[in-house]
Amino acid sequence: MVAMAELLEIRPNITQIWDWLEGVSDPEIPVLSVVDLGIVRGVEWKNSGLLVEITPTYSGCPATSVIALDIETALLKRGIEHIHIQTKLSPVWTTDWISQAGRDKLKAYGIAPPVKGASCAGMIKLGGAQAPEVACPRCTSKQTERISQFGSTPCKAAYRCTSCLEPFDYFKSF
Repeated sequence: MVAMAELLEIRPNITQIWDWLEGVSDPEIPVLSVVDLGIVRGVEWKNSGLLVEITPTYSGCPATSVIALDIETALLKRGIEHIHIQTKLSPVWTTDWISQAGRDKLKAYGIAPPVKGASCAGMIKLGGAQAPEVACPRCTSKQTERISQFGSTPCKAAYRCTSCLEPFDYFKSF
């Protein structure tokens, strides 16, 4: 049996594990990692295993089980055998958790990143939905219009730029 001191010496450090998780892509937006999105909320060694806490982008996200499996697979490939993935629904995920690198990657990929301070709840008014002012990820013009509040996935809305005439997705603020 391996002594606890020996076990601690052969464990990868938490910084290294975070770096490895940067390589785990989001299944719906593969240009982003689960770290970029802020889905991974914590990583720590607990006794003889690794605890990874994740918060899905919304409680009914169909990709949550795929994300957990991808995280586990990535860590198993690195030699970590005892992994516990814990899904936490509170606090609720927010687009504020998307890193600046993640926002830049969204824009480069052609998806407008979420507008700071514009929440989905705040967009609903008595007269209907009010769309936030969204810059086109291609030409940066703010002369855009929402085509549909529903885009290619539930977390995105469909927009069109009236300057360059290109359609694009907007990652909704939550």
